[in-house]
Amino acid sequence: MYTGIQHLHSGLAYLVLIALIIVIVLMLIGSLSGKEFTEKDRKIALIAFILSHVQLLVGLILYFLSPIGLSLLQGGGAMSDPIARLTALEHPLINIIAIAVITIGYSRAKKLSTSKAKFRSIYMMYAIGLILILSRIPWGNWLG
Repeated sequence: MYTGIQHLHSGLAYLVLIALIIVIVLMLIGSLSGKEFTEKDRKIALIAFILSHVQLLVGLILYFLSPIGLSLLQGGGAMSDPIARLTALEHPLINIIAIAVITIGYSRAKKLSTSKAKFRSIYMMYAIGLILILSRIPWGNWLG
């Protein structure tokens, strides 16, 4: 079960990154071109929103099922080891913050009245979330 969730978390990460990039580009184009924010635009942003939240949920499940996740913090030596610190603290914490930022962007866009403001809220907050996510991906584990 642990290995399956680990593979799901790694595979879903590709979908989340692709979805976020697509949404950022489409919303940026929509904002710069002055087009009307439509239901289609909202649904495209919603797909990336949902994927990122599912990824977070799978990641949290993995964190608590993993033999290394929480146990690294309990041993006390995680803060002195950069890889252990990334796994035990930085990756989960920064990604929770990233998903919160994405959530704020999507939620704000629903309340705004102008199309330009809706596009801007989504592309700016999703881009910040994407940068945060990219900054804390354990690239050595993921690509290696």
